[in-house]
Amino acid sequence: MKTTFRTNGTNVIICLEGSLDTATSAQASAEINAQLPASTSQLTVDASHLEYISSSGLRILLSLSKRFTNFRVTDVQPQVYEVLETTGFTKIMTVERARRLLSVDGCPMIGIGGVGKVYRLDGDTIIKVFREGTTMDEVSREITMSKEAFVLGMPTAISFDVVKVKPTAEGEAECYGLVYELLKADTLSYVIKCHPDQIDTFARKYAELFRQIHQIEVPASTNVPSAIETERRQVEHIRRYFSQENIDMLLSIIDSIPAGNRLLHLDLQTKNAMVQDDELMLIDMGEVGYGHPLLDMGHAYSSMVSLVGDYDTIIGMPRELGKRLWNLAIDYYLEDLPADVVAERKAQIEVVSCVRNFSWLSLSDSFPEAVVNECKALFDERVTKRYDYIKDVCKTFVNWTL
Repeated sequence: MKTTFRTNGTNVIICLEGSLDTATSAQASAEINAQLPASTSQLTVDASHLEYISSSGLRILLSLSKRFTNFRVTDVQPQVYEVLETTGFTKIMTVERARRLLSVDGCPMIGIGGVGKVYRLDGDTIIKVFREGTTMDEVSREITMSKEAFVLGMPTAISFDVVKVKPTAEGEAECYGLVYELLKADTLSYVIKCHPDQIDTFARKYAELFRQIHQIEVPASTNVPSAIETERRQVEHIRRYFSQENIDMLLSIIDSIPAGNRLLHLDLQTKNAMVQDDELMLIDMGEVGYGHPLLDMGHAYSSMVSLVGDYDTIIGMPRELGKRLWNLAIDYYLEDLPADVVAERKAQIEVVSCVRNFSWLSLSDSFPEAVVNECKALFDERVTKRYDYIKDVCKTFVNWTL
């Protein structure tokens, strides 16, 4: 039996290798008690190389679970998981099965965003590979939000497997991945890029998708979070890049957005919409929330029109084609309203997009410095110099009633 420790601040990982049986448990327990830092606040047992566990080994896990509120056993092999499940340990502590290991080498990348990349594994399946450092808690949250949104009526693909993904380059770490089954589906970006003559048809479908989602009222009993609260946290997170005055400007826009209880995707750009049998289905559910549709539309505008970064790579088509799609779609989305109301709402959406232009930096702490600097340079142009205009538009937000 081999016991090793990895620490990250007050988070500690104990790696168990071999058999934790009667003959080895006493020594393992002594090593754990001797080497576990007193400052430990979160304890994880990495069981990826644990081949067997007896009742004496189970007592060690039970003792640790009582000592630490934040305790989990991860990457548990099938034969060990069966023991933990049979003895009821899976009901009294967090136990995570070992994940099968996949490779995306040679797989075409069909999407990229702040939280990861999407690859096509084969004709039937795609995989979302999360960025390095993403925790299982974050992956589980996306799974939960996907299921919640599906039950509420959002047309979304449901992941059927959580896997580990092999590093694609030397020095990289294994990452979590979510596998989705999407038969003969392509991204909306790819379809429009290949068939620009069909842009009007798909612009209407894109607009109808927004409408369908925004008609769904989110009951208080769900786990769907408040989109406004999430947006505020994201803006607070990027204060490392911007002055307090800049942060206050963005918060003032958020605070002007009316309350709402509608379902919001909050990252509905065309690489997150898959075309399956001429219908649109959503992936990437990590940011789903509830609130006012204005926030959802502002996020989408930020991606489809005013995106900071490599538009062709992130969105999957030339910016001019993406903007053309958006302009058609927003007209369809607002088509039943008088011309003056349409103009007002377009201005409102553009102003709210100014928040997302910069708050998206909170999605990762490892964006290249060049990207961060580009955002910082744009702030003066997009917000500071226009702030009087922005404040005037914010006063009209209350006119957008649900």
